Amino acid sequence: MKDVVIIGAGVVGCSIARELSKYNIDICLVDKNNDIAEGISKGNSGIVHAGYNEKKGTLKAELNIQGNLLFDSLANKLDFPFKRNGALILAFSEDEMKRVNELKINGDELGVPGLEILGKEQVLSLEPNINNNVVGALHAKSSAIVSPYEMTIALGENAVENGVEFKLGYKVIDIIKEGKTYKIKFENKESIEAKIIINASGLYGAYLSNLVNKEKYEIQPIKGEYCLFDKVAGGICNKTLFQVPSNLSKGVLITPTADGNLLLGPNAKSDESIGTSREGIDEIIQKGSKTIQNLPMGRILTSFSGIRPKTDNEDFIIRNSEDNSNFINVIGIDSPGLSAAPAIGKYVVKIVSDLVDLKEKDNFKNERKNLVRFSNLSMEEKNKLIKENSSYGKMVCKCELITEGEIIDSIKRPLGATTIDGVKRRTRAMMGGCQGVGCMLTIANILSRELGVDLSDIKKNNETSVVVGYKED
Repeated sequence: MKDVVIIGAGVVGCSIARELSKYNIDICLVDKNNDIAEGISKGNSGIVHAGYNEKKGTLKAELNIQGNLLFDSLANKLDFPFKRNGALILAFSEDEMKRVNELKINGDELGVPGLEILGKEQVLSLEPNINNNVVGALHAKSSAIVSPYEMTIALGENAVENGVEFKLGYKVIDIIKEGKTYKIKFENKESIEAKIIINASGLYGAYLSNLVNKEKYEIQPIKGEYCLFDKVAGGICNKTLFQVPSNLSKGVLITPTADGNLLLGPNAKSDESIGTSREGIDEIIQKGSKTIQNLPMGRILTSFSGIRPKTDNEDFIIRNSEDNSNFINVIGIDSPGLSAAPAIGKYVVKIVSDLVDLKEKDNFKNERKNLVRFSNLSMEEKNKLIKENSSYGKMVCKCELITEGEIIDSIKRPLGATTIDGVKRRTRAMMGGCQGVGCMLTIANILSRELGVDLSDIKKNNETSVVVGYKED
C-alpha cells in the first residue's frame, strides 16, 4: 500500500514527485512509457513564459507567475539548462500595437515584472534580424528558455534520490475504489494500491479520471508542429520572438533554445497524431517569415510535433474530485504548464497536506548534479578526466562531441537511460547534423553492453521501435 501514487512522468508529475519527496510518505510514480519525459514534456517550445497573456483570477495566471520566479533557484540546484533571455511580442501594424499595449496592461495588473513597450528602433537595436516592417513590441524581460526534457529528468532523478519509486512501462488500464483506497491495475497484469492518487497523466488525464469519478472531463489534443535549426542558425536572435497571440495559442515563435539551436513553431490544430505534415511545416515557415524574412532554411535539422491537452474549462484543473477527495486531478495542463510546473508541485502538496499529516524529512537532498559535459571542460580538465576514466577519451557523437563516458553515465544514473531516445535526451548525442546516422548503432551497442541485454532488445523509445532487427532464414 502506497501513501501516494502519481500517474504521469512528465514535467508536472516529476515536479509533484520531487516536492512530495521532501516529506516522510511512501510515494510511487507510474507511467506507461519506458522513460520519463516521453509525452508532452519532450515536444514543446521550452519557453518559461512571463505570464502577461493569462486571465486574472485563473490558476494559469497565478501558477505561471509563481513558477517563473522559482526557475533560477531550481535550475541552479538541479543543474539543468536554463537562461533568462527575455521575449519580444512583436506588432507589425497599428492594430497589433493596440493589442500589445493591452497585453502590457494585463501583465501589469497580474504583477508580471519587467514589462515595457518598445518602439521600432528599440526593437531593431535589440534584434536587428527582425523584419523591418515591425512597428513596436512588448518586452517581457522575465521570459526565459529551458530544456523541458532535461528539466524533467533532473526533477525525476532528484525525486528518486529522495526515495520516490518509479515504475516505468506500467500502463494503467483501470482504477477501482475499494473503501477508502484505490487499486490501480496495469496492462502487465500487476496492480498497486494507494491511499491517494494524483492524476497528472497529460493527454490521458480525462480518461483516467472518468474511470472512477462521477464528474466527467474531456480533453482535446491540440498539436503544434516545429522546425529545429542547427546551432549555426542559433545566433539569429537572442530573445524569444512572439507574434501577437490568438485565442487558441500564443502563436508561431522563433527562439534560441537552451542548447543553442533555433526553434520555429508551433501552429495549432486539433489532432492527436504525432506526425508532421508538409502543409503544417509550410504554415509555420510562412508565419515565421513575418518575424524574420530570410530564415536559413538550409540549416533545418529536423521537424517534430508536440501535443498539449486542452479542456473546455480554459484553465488548469487542479483539485480533489468532488466524489473522491483522495483522487487529485492535475489535468488540462496546456500552456503555460511548463512555466507553472514548479509552482504546480507546491500547489498539489498543499492539497495533499489537507488529506494526510506531512512531516518534513531532515535528510532531504536539495541538489542534483548533471552528467559531465566533456566538450565544456578545459583541456586540463579533459586530460584529468580521461586519466581517471578512459571512456571519456572515446568520441561517439562527433556532431555534438559526446563521449562514451557521458553515454555510460546517462545509463548508470538514477532513472538511467534504457533506450536510444533516453540517451539522446540526457546527453544530446544524435542531436547534431547527422541526426544519429553516424553514432546510433554505436550507442545501441553501448546500451546492450551496459544493460546486459541483446542488441535486438534495444529500442528507440517504445516496444515496437526496435533499432536492430534479426531476420530468420
